[in-house]
Amino acid sequence: MTKKRSRAKQQAKVATGAEPTRAAAAAVEGPTPRELFRSAIAMTVVAFVVLIVAVLPAEYAIDPTGIGRLLGLTQMGEVKQRLAHENEEHAAAPDDAPPAVATSLATTAASTPPAGPAPAASEAPVEKSDRTTVTLDPQKATEVKLHMAAGAKASFEWKVDGGAVNYDLHADKPGGAYHGYAKGKDSRGEAGELTAAFDGWHGWFWRNRSSEPVTITLETRGDYREVKQMK
Repeated sequence: MTKKRSRAKQQAKVATGAEPTRAAAAAVEGPTPRELFRSAIAMTVVAFVVLIVAVLPAEYAIDPTGIGRLLGLTQMGEVKQRLAHENEEHAAAPDDAPPAVATSLATTAASTPPAGPAPAASEAPVEKSDRTTVTLDPQKATEVKLHMAAGAKASFEWKVDGGAVNYDLHADKPGGAYHGYAKGKDSRGEAGELTAAFDGWHGWFWRNRSSEPVTITLETRGDYREVKQMK
């Protein structure tokens, strides 16, 4: 009689859920601290990889791995950084207009060496010179750069016909970092000598903020490999 009553009590406990199984208890408790720690580490690693590979190149033109340039993200970051510099100028001058793109470029090479016997191997190479003409419609912009080796020098003079422009004489370091030489607003021309801080493209970004077309004539002479309109 006593054994029957004990069995009945046990069956009643199971029926009412008074003794939950270990699996059910584990489900109620949730993940262990070790599991949470592992998940946090994994998410941190993923976030760091995304930051290095995608966010820094696309937002700040910083590409330590080189993958961002292969994916086209570094170029996007370079444009954003350039526009950020322009926005700073725009804040200082409310009548400044938004950025855009240039219309045409005409370049006439003038690097023909003088007639006569070929120079001896010990003589210095003939310096290169070019005359570049850029036409900008209202609210348009363009960029012309020289491909130079580190330490190379090139003299320059540019003039604006029909108005004035904003300019930024700069270069982009390997990896996309901005390197500025000089900048100004409402300029009708500048002249000087450019010394390349590193191997790469060095030159001028011009923007026509006026309501009339302007023509920029750039004359360069010195130690550079090529002159090119970048955009």
